[in-house]
Amino acid sequence: MQNLKFKIKVEKLNLFYGDFQALKDVSMEVKENLITALIGPSGCGKSTLLRVLNRMNDLIEGVKTTGSVKIDDKEVLNHHNNLIDLRKKVGMVFQRPNPFPLSVFENVAFGLRIRREKSRGMLEAAVERALSAVLLFDDLKDKLKDNALTLTLEQQQRLCIARLLAVTPDIILMDEPCSALDPLSTMKIEELMAELKKQYTIVIVTHNMQQAARVSDECGYMLLGELVEFGETKQLFTSPKDKRTDDYITGRFG
Repeated sequence: MQNLKFKIKVEKLNLFYGDFQALKDVSMEVKENLITALIGPSGCGKSTLLRVLNRMNDLIEGVKTTGSVKIDDKEVLNHHNNLIDLRKKVGMVFQRPNPFPLSVFENVAFGLRIRREKSRGMLEAAVERALSAVLLFDDLKDKLKDNALTLTLEQQQRLCIARLLAVTPDIILMDEPCSALDPLSTMKIEELMAELKKQYTIVIVTHNMQQAARVSDECGYMLLGELVEFGETKQLFTSPKDKRTDDYITGRFG
């Protein structure tokens, strides 16, 4: 793990919602082709930090951000950046599956159509490739015209991931991607994440410490807007360096 390239570098990141400071001097480095988890109690800043990485917080009025966030050594917080290009490179999966009320095919092809891809052959190849990557194509190849809302929740979440993969991101952000799923579906999504990290860098926010321990390679514990501790998951869970981390991991706090 030591020799892997750093994909994301965050330095002295502060974020304010009006007068409220949600992130306080956060610094971390995320390695390429790993799963990095952010854990901590509700309201600690995990999802806010995740949304900084593709500038989703910009959609909230009154947000002010200072510090540096670099992806592949390019500054993300530069306001001259093209946010469409950034969000194509850094895709996001949300807590609840959010398929569009369209066919399975049109859900996966949506981003490509936005990019004005008109070739039916190109669209079909991209849809098959993306659905295959999330292990859905064999199940849905005869149902591509069906409304995506008829799928199970687990299939809907896989479909939303396929929709991201179709536009070939580098980084996948996941904000509590299993919170709406039952344990069996959660296990299947976790298995999918382990496969996807071979090609993508994944950052996941989770309230489920067991999930973080199972799926992540590196992990950060957040509390009251601070990144208290960050490092290899095994080390953080077995011998945390900060007492606050130990209190959270062992259930004495949070």
